[in-house]
Order: sequence, then structure tokens, then C-alpha cells
Amino acid sequence: MTLESTSFPIIRTVGIDGMLVSFGDRLSEPANRAALAFRAEVEHAGWDGVEESSSSLVSCYLRFDPLYLTHETLEAELRALIQSRDWLQAELPHGRRLHRIPTVYGGALAPQLGEAAAAAGMSEAEALASLSTARVRVTALGFAPGQPYLGELPERWNIPRQQALTPQVPKGALVLAIRQFVIFSVTAPTGWRHVGQTAAPLFRLGHERPFLLAPGDEVAFPPVSEEVFANLAGDPEGGATWEALS
Repeated sequence: MTLESTSFPIIRTVGIDGMLVSFGDRLSEPANRAALAFRAEVEHAGWDGVEESSSSLVSCYLRFDPLYLTHETLEAELRALIQSRDWLQAELPHGRRLHRIPTVYGGALAPQLGEAAAAAGMSEAEALASLSTARVRVTALGFAPGQPYLGELPERWNIPRQQALTPQVPKGALVLAIRQFVIFSVTAPTGWRHVGQTAAPLFRLGHERPFLLAPGDEVAFPPVSEEVFANLAGDPEGGATWEALS
């Protein structure tokens, strides 16, 4: 049976000690909401034998002890939880934050803003206005420590990845493709377009909250000049601020 013919949510086995509950086969606001809310409820339930849980764009993963908890027992628990409510309409988890991360757009620090704007059918000024006023959700963390995927941007930003890799973007690069932002927590190659540059540290070793952003948090990227940005180098938070959402 293909995913396209499958009715979501679905439960799948992942190896001998994992289960995956998926609410869709592609990113959407309702499917991401469901994955975040479902994972929060699993954590709240505190089932014996479940050792770890995490969420991705549209799924919740559970790692469990198969010597303590059978696949059949855990699947029954998951099915009961799935049937307890409409997860696509569920409330987002409590404890979320709204972050504001100062960002330089375009210029030498983020050289692909114009290219991304053209792909979206906008001028560079229109693109800057659109991106700097967007408020997006951290849909998942992945690829590198603390690295967030954020979305979704308006439909006009449904632009593809590049055909070739950019050999390297710096830590803090704000990149864009397929209606999503990613902030790079490390220096790395990418096929996404580098449209902004931030200074906020995403991974803080030894910090009480080592990852700055968490799935479900929301983020805005207000614009700053290159001169203001240069002064953020001495700020351990890179100019980032936050407030509680719930």
C-alpha cells in the first residue's frame, strides 16, 4: 500500500524498538500541529517502557524497551490516543516562545536574496518586506544540533532548491526554499538560497536550554543594517529576544 492510498494518521514500526505515528506525507500546518501536540501528550502520559520521543515535520517517533513493552501493547496505546481527539485541530503544546532574531538581508552577508526574490516573482525590496515581517513556526529540528526548519511562508515562496550546491554558508545563515526557512547552526554546504544572516547561537553547550529554539516555538526575523549587525558579535545572544506564548 502506498502512502498516497493510506488514510492518516498511520502507525509504523521502526526497527525493533521504535514506532512512528505520521499525520501526513508532506508538510502542512495541520499535520505539523498534530505531530507536535501528539508528542506532547505522549510525554505527558509517561508510559512505562517508552524511553524517548521526538517530533519531525509531520510525525511523532517513540523509542521503547521491547523487553519491557511489546509492539502490540504500545500500538494499542497509540491507537487509543489517536482516537481520543482530532489531532489536526489540537492545541499546540504549552511552554512555547516567540523569538525575534535580528537579521541582515541581502548584500555581501546574504548574497542570494535577489535570486530568491526573482524566483518568487518579487523585487528585492518586496522580498525583504515579506520575509522580515513573516512569523513562522519551528516545525522541527534536524540535520545539525539545534538547527530549525521554520514554516510555512506564503505560497509565493514555494520556490525550489537550487540545482547545484552552494559550497558553504556560514553559521547563522538564514536560507530559504519550498516555503521554509532554515537557520544553519554550523558552517555547511546547502542547496537552499542564502537570503539573510543572523548572529544568535542556536546550540549552547552547557546551557540550561542548549537549543535556542524548540519545535512549536515561533520566530520573526526583523531586519537590521550591516552596521548594527556588526555590533551584535559581542552579544552572547546575538541580539535575539523572546517572550512566552503559552
